[in-house]
Amino acid sequence: MIRKITVFFLGLMMLLQLNGLAAAQSPITIDIHYLVVSPAEDGSTNMMNMVNYTNTSEDDYSGDGTSEAVLNVTIPTGAKGFTFLDNKIAARQVDKGFITTDPVPANQTLVLPYSYRMEKGKEIFLKSDYPVQMMQILVPEGMGSIEFKDVAATSQGSFKMDDQNYVGYSVEGIEAGQTFTLVYDKDKQPSQSDLQGSTGENLNESSGTVTKTAPAFHNPGHLRMWAQSPLRSWDPHVFLIVILAIIIASLSYFTYFRMKARAEERRLGADKEEKAFKLLMTKQKAILEKILELEENFNEGNISEEEYHTKLNAYKQHLVQVKMNLRQFVE
Repeated sequence: MIRKITVFFLGLMMLLQLNGLAAAQSPITIDIHYLVVSPAEDGSTNMMNMVNYTNTSEDDYSGDGTSEAVLNVTIPTGAKGFTFLDNKIAARQVDKGFITTDPVPANQTLVLPYSYRMEKGKEIFLKSDYPVQMMQILVPEGMGSIEFKDVAATSQGSFKMDDQNYVGYSVEGIEAGQTFTLVYDKDKQPSQSDLQGSTGENLNESSGTVTKTAPAFHNPGHLRMWAQSPLRSWDPHVFLIVILAIIIASLSYFTYFRMKARAEERRLGADKEEKAFKLLMTKQKAILEKILELEENFNEGNISEEEYHTKLNAYKQHLVQVKMNLRQFVE
C-alpha cells in the first residue's frame, strides 16, 4: 500500500513538473534580428537593432502572467544612450533592457526598433530572451570588422546599398538565453574572404576566419533540373546575379528613407539608421490617424459616401505601401 502511494505521488510530481515546463514555454520566436554596428561620433559603438518578434500561437500573447511585461528584451551590460524608435508601442526601460506591455496578436509579427551605444574596444555580450532563427549583423564597409566568440557565424560578403557598402555576417539557430560575444574593431578591416562572402562556410569562433569549406553545389540533379526548366536559356550564374540584385534593391529602401531624413538628422544629431526607421513609423501612424478622421467625418455626415470610399481606398493603398516598405527591413 505504501509503495502504491509513493508511486502515485511521484507520478503526480512528474505531471506537475511537465505542466510547469509547458506553461513556461513561450510562443514568441524571433524570425530575424537585424543589427547594424557602426562607430558613433563620440568614439563609442552604435548598435541599431530591428527585431521581428512572432507570436506562433492561436491566441493573443500577453506575457507569462508574472508581471506587466509582454516582451522582455535584454541589452548588453554597459549599454548607454538607449533609444526606442516606435512611439506607437508601449515600452518601458528596466534594469537589464526594456519591456513592452502591449499584447502580441495571434499569428502576427511585432517589429521592435531600438538602439544603444557600447564603450569603444569592449567585448559585447549579446543575449536573446527568445529563440532566434537568424541574426544578420551589418557593418558599413571601411568602418571596421566583427569577430565572434562562442557561436558559429557565416560571412555574407560585401554588398552595396545606394552610396554605402556593407559587410554582412549571419548567425543562425540562437537558443533562448544563449549568450555569445561580439568584438567590434572599427580600425581593423575585414579579410578578403569576409568581403567576398563565405556562404556555407563557418567563421572561426574566436578569430573570424574561415575554417570550413562549403560542399559542391553543381551536382548532376541540379544541372538536370536547370536544363529542363523554362529558364534553361539563361546562364545560371547570370540568373543568380539577377536574383541577388533584386535582394539588394529591396535593401536599398533602407538607405532611401535614411537619405530623406538626413537634414533632420543633422539638426537632432541622431543616427541616420535610427531616423529612417522612425520616419517610417511616423508615416504609418499619420495614415492611420487620417483614416480615423475620415471615418468620423463620414459618421457625422460631413462627406458623401462616394467621397468617403474614394479617400478610404487611397489611404489604404498608401498604408499597404508603407507596410510593404517596412517589411523590406526584416525580410
